Amino acid sequence: MTIWNPWKGCHKYSDGCKYCYIHKGDYKRGIDTNIIRKSDKFHAPIEKNKKGIYKIKTGNLVYLCFASDFLLEEADEWRKECWEMIKERSDLYFLFLTKRIERFMQCIPSDWGEGYDNVIVGCTVENQVNVVHRLSIFKDLPIKHKNIVCQPLIEQIDISPYLEDIALVVVGGESDYRGRVLNYQWVLSIREQCINNHTAFEFRQCGTNFLKDGKLYHLKTRELCSQARKANINYSPC
Repeated sequence: MTIWNPWKGCHKYSDGCKYCYIHKGDYKRGIDTNIIRKSDKFHAPIEKNKKGIYKIKTGNLVYLCFASDFLLEEADEWRKECWEMIKERSDLYFLFLTKRIERFMQCIPSDWGEGYDNVIVGCTVENQVNVVHRLSIFKDLPIKHKNIVCQPLIEQIDISPYLEDIALVVVGGESDYRGRVLNYQWVLSIREQCINNHTAFEFRQCGTNFLKDGKLYHLKTRELCSQARKANINYSPC
């Protein structure tokens, strides 16, 4: 996987942003995350080496806007060029997550049609209010590859009405030491919803505060992904 941040900076937008690790990291470095700025890696997907070969190799998954949101309003003037690079690099897959799914239709290129084959869009939800608001929009959008990302999950949710045409559901908790508790039963509930709808499921990471079988665990950040893998509950439909 390759990370491409054409711009940096973001604004806290909803309940899931309370302990955002991007804001936390920027604060430690004296950076104001609320200032949206174009990155010096803006043209990364089309950069070539001295032999004229693309630096990012064919077939790579490119995680787009890891440190921001691809649908951010302040980036409207830059996004068109990003779409052009995404179209040029049809040999790559581009994945972006967004909490601003209501802006999607005004942010796509004129030739989008039913979607680009090499673009995967993940709609992020953290509680039931945003499940209803965002996924009711997401389900009708012309996107060929759709993921639902329940991270950070901060309460029990029901996504079952929105699982049609979803390729993958990802679940995870918060990574801040003050993070809200992730209840393992909520994770298992989403897994069951996915199994019932034959939708792939991935438990991506525990929360630093993790409740399982009535016991509250306080985990280190470096343990979150490995502990989730140990649960061995990922599901892929046959």
